[in-house]
Amino acid sequence: MEKHTIRVGVKSARELEIEVEDPASVVAAFEKALKGKGTVLWITDVQGNRFGISIDSVAFIEVEKPKNREVGFAS
Repeated sequence: MEKHTIRVGVKSARELEIEVEDPASVVAAFEKALKGKGTVLWITDVQGNRFGISIDSVAFIEVEKPKNREVGFAS
C-alpha cells in the first residue's frame, strides 16, 4: 500500500506532518469531528504511532498525493 502524507495546520503557525496509508479515513474522521461527534482527531501513522489532536486547534488538513520514487539514475 502507498504512503500518503497528511499535514495538519494548527492555530499556532505550526504544522504536523504524518505519513499515513489511508488518507480517506483521516478526512472522514475530521469531518465527523467537525459535525460535533468528537473533540479529538486520532491519526495513526505508517509505523503504528497514534497522534491525538484537539479538533479545536486544527486550522486545516492537506492531503498530498504519493510521491513517485525514481529508481536508478535519473537525468
